Amino acid sequence: MSPYYEYKLNFRNSFLAAARNFPQREIVYRDKKRYTFSEFYDRVLRLCNGLRSIGVNEGDVVGVIDWDTYVYMESYFGVPLSGATLHTINIRYPPELIYLTMNFANDKYVIIRDEFVPIVEKNASLFDFVKGWIVYSESGNPVETKLSPKFEYEDLLKVGKCDPPDLDEQTRATIFFTSGTTGMPKGVTFTQKQIMLHALSLSASMKYRPLTLTEQDVFMSLVPMFHVHSWGMPYIAFINGNKYVLPGRYEVKTILELLKNEKVTFSTMVPSILYMILNDKSVEDYREYLKGWKVIIGGAALPKGLALKAISYGITVVGGYGLSETCPVLTVSIMNDYTSKMKYEEALDHLISAGLPIPLVNLRVVDPTGKDVPWDGKTVGEVIARAPWLTKEYYNDPEKTEELWKGDWLHTGDLGVIDEFGYLHIVDREKDAIKSGGEFIPTLILENAISEVKGVGEVAVVGVPDPKWGERPVAFVVKSGETSEKEIYEHLNDYVRFGRIQKWWIPDKIYFIESMPRTSTNKIDKKLLREKVSG
Repeated sequence: MSPYYEYKLNFRNSFLAAARNFPQREIVYRDKKRYTFSEFYDRVLRLCNGLRSIGVNEGDVVGVIDWDTYVYMESYFGVPLSGATLHTINIRYPPELIYLTMNFANDKYVIIRDEFVPIVEKNASLFDFVKGWIVYSESGNPVETKLSPKFEYEDLLKVGKCDPPDLDEQTRATIFFTSGTTGMPKGVTFTQKQIMLHALSLSASMKYRPLTLTEQDVFMSLVPMFHVHSWGMPYIAFINGNKYVLPGRYEVKTILELLKNEKVTFSTMVPSILYMILNDKSVEDYREYLKGWKVIIGGAALPKGLALKAISYGITVVGGYGLSETCPVLTVSIMNDYTSKMKYEEALDHLISAGLPIPLVNLRVVDPTGKDVPWDGKTVGEVIARAPWLTKEYYNDPEKTEELWKGDWLHTGDLGVIDEFGYLHIVDREKDAIKSGGEFIPTLILENAISEVKGVGEVAVVGVPDPKWGERPVAFVVKSGETSEKEIYEHLNDYVRFGRIQKWWIPDKIYFIESMPRTSTNKIDKKLLREKVSG
C-alpha cells in the first residue's frame, strides 16, 4: 500500500495556513467584541471539542438562531470541523416555518441567542426532536430558560481544544432552505469540499478590476449569515487574511458607524440594503467614509438608478449572480479584455449586469430546445450551469431534484441574455416573467429604465391578468424625492424612441407606495404585489 497521503479538501486542512499566516488580523463584532484570528481559531477549536463533549456526533445537524455575531462566525467553522452539519436557520421566517425547517432538517442541537429563546419556549413541546439547546447572552450571564437540556455556549469552550478529525471532503457541511416565495422552502446541502472550492474560486475573481481586493481590504458582509453562507465571505476573509466586521442586527446607523470606525472597504448585499443605506437621512454625514467602498450586489438585479446614486458617493458597485442552489455565486461583473479598455462609467451597463462566470463555472443560456442562444444581448433563454459546488439535490425531494438537474445541467429558472462581450444579463425569473399577447415582457429591463428617473427609489414591475392580452405589466414605485407618473411615462417613451424598449412593454398603470413588501431574505416580494392588484 502506498504511503502517499490523499489530501482532503475539508475544513481541517483548509484553514491551517490562515490561522498561521494571519494571527494578528482582527474580527470585530460591532463595538462589543474585538479579537484576533489566532484567538478566534482557538475558540473555534474549543467549540468543536465542546460540541463533541455534549454528544454531537458526525452527521448530526446543529442549527443556529442568531444575528450576524461572533458566535455565528465561530459556528460557521466549529460545527463543520466537528463533522456535524451546520443548519443556518432563517430567523426572518414566521415561527411555523422555523419549526418546519428545523424538523425537516432533523436539527439535533441548536445554538440560540437569548433574545430568541422566548419565541421557541412558546412552542417548546413541538421541538422534542432537539436533544440539546446551546444558549448564550452577550451580557455573559447564564440564560434562564425552560428549554432542556440546556448548555451554556461559553461553558462548551472551557472543555479544551480539539484536534479536528481529518474528515472525508464529501462530508456534508451545511444545510439551509430557500426563500419559499413560490411555495414551501426547499432544503439544499453542501459538502466541505464544495464550500472550499466556491470560496477559492470567488476569491480569485474578486482580485480583478474594478474590485481589485487584496489582504488589506476590510470586509463587512451585509448578507445575513443565515442566507447562503453569507455568500462565502466569512470563509474568503479568513483564508485571505482580511479583517472581518460583523454588524449584528442590521441597523443603518450601526452600519455607517462601522464603515467609519473600522475603515470597511468591501461589502456584499442585496439592492434593498444599499437603497436603505443611501436613502437614510444621516448618510450625508458619512459621505467621506463611503468613498472607495467596493460593493457586490446580488440576490436581485442592480438597477442603474441605484448604481448611479452609489457612484455619486464614490462607491464602486458591481453586480453578481447566483442562487441558494449554487452555494451561491456563479458570476461576478469583473472587467474582461473588452471592458478593461473602457473607463468605469463607460463599462457601467456591463458591470451592473449579472457578470462573467467565475473560475470553474460552465454557464450557458439556452432556448427551449437546449440550444445556446447567440451573444447578441437580445435573444432570451434560460440560464443553466455546471460547477463543482452546486447542490446535488433538494433535500429529501427527488421530484424537484429531477426538475433541477434536467439533462445533467442545473436549471436556474432565470431568463437571461448574453451580450457581445460575454456578460450575462438576467431579464426575468420564469415565475415573474410577464407573457403578454404570446410574447415575454422583461420586467428587469423595465425596472432598470424606471429607476433612472429622478426621484424614483425602488421599483418593481409585475404582471396582472388581462382578458385580451393574457397579462399586462404594472409598476410599483417607492419615491426617494419628487417625481410623477407623467415624468416616468415621458422617460419610458424616450426609451422607446431610442429603441431601448418596445412601446407595448410600457406599464398600463403606475402605483406609488410607501414601501416594498419583503421576502425573508430582504428581496422585493412580487407575489404580494401581484396580490395587491389581482386579488
